[in-house]
Amino acid sequence: MTKADIVADIASDTGLEKAEALRAVESLMSNIKSALAKGQNVYLRGFGSFIIKERAEKTGRNISKNTTVIIPAHNIPSFKPAKTFVDEVKRKVVVK
Repeated sequence: MTKADIVADIASDTGLEKAEALRAVESLMSNIKSALAKGQNVYLRGFGSFIIKERAEKTGRNISKNTTVIIPAHNIPSFKPAKTFVDEVKRKVVVK
């Protein structure tokens, strides 16, 4: 499913124009990105949490030059689904 598919579904579910639904979806994504960039976590009850994970400094290897490289500590965005979300997906997804 793409963003365009989501916009089309929201437009049909709510009766909004596609342009209005697109603005709403893009605003939601923008607000989530802004909050994470400020170091704030975003909690959507029943859906999940967009959180910042801290990665410690570590040593990596450049195999083409056979050297070690220090990878500095950094933060990355992560998504943790809510338990109800996970349970619903487990019930409805059929593995072939």
